[in-house]
Amino acid sequence: MLKGLFRRVGNTLRGRTTIDEEMLEDLEVELIQGDVSVPLAMEIVEELRGEAERQRARDPEELMGVLRDRVFHILEPYEGRINVAETPPTVILVLGVNGVGKTTTIGKLAGRYVGEGKKVIMVAGDTFRAAAIEQLQLWGQRVGCEVIAQTMGADPAAVVFDAVEAAKARGADVVIADTAGRLHTQVNLMEELRKVERIVERGLGRPADEKLLVIDANTGQNAINQARQFNEAVDVTGIAVAKLDSTAKGGTLLSLTREMEIPIKLVGLGEKIEDLQDFSAREFADGIV
Repeated sequence: MLKGLFRRVGNTLRGRTTIDEEMLEDLEVELIQGDVSVPLAMEIVEELRGEAERQRARDPEELMGVLRDRVFHILEPYEGRINVAETPPTVILVLGVNGVGKTTTIGKLAGRYVGEGKKVIMVAGDTFRAAAIEQLQLWGQRVGCEVIAQTMGADPAAVVFDAVEAAKARGADVVIADTAGRLHTQVNLMEELRKVERIVERGLGRPADEKLLVIDANTGQNAINQARQFNEAVDVTGIAVAKLDSTAKGGTLLSLTREMEIPIKLVGLGEKIEDLQDFSAREFADGIV
């Protein structure tokens, strides 16, 4: 599933004949270059150093399993699934800055639900970009579900409210709403998201079931900054990591869970609809080594 992630880390261990301080320092560097935060990389290497001493290990291959298990234990508590409403429709607000793969994630998620036989409505809530509306409409045609959209510049909260009302009237199972990724200022963006959140709660009689933040696996520390800003605005309930293919460094996931303690629910591993998968801490850890 995650073949290729952290390949350099594995090569650092495999390429040595003995465990020494130089090897451990090189491993720390590789972790940091793979987007693991400096404090966490230092912590992981210190644990490997201690484990090597306890086991009197000499062969670097013996540390492979230790590294794999450590990564698994960091991520496993944050392995999550998309929240589902007891009373339909399930409403998912999808958040994220422009360019991270938000629209593609929405389309793939809608395709998954349609494939399960669910009635899905997508909402073009990013009314500040004509391209965002058009892209969502193309995804609607591709996966076979309704898209509710208005003209560019329309009030995003009003578009989402109309979609929630339509979903209730038409017996839809799932509503997936795009939201703006950039306004004139960061303050405007976050206030707009809060407004959308309030309007969903008014229409549903409960908060949105999922507030899913999409981040790009290749953005490193910037992904944590984005998560922090969005979480302060709307209490993010889950993270979808886009573009987590064999070229991604992958350490962002470790740093995200350590810093934000928000569940990772989906990972995008390629271009096909089926490449949007539930996050597995075990498969991710196995992919490192």
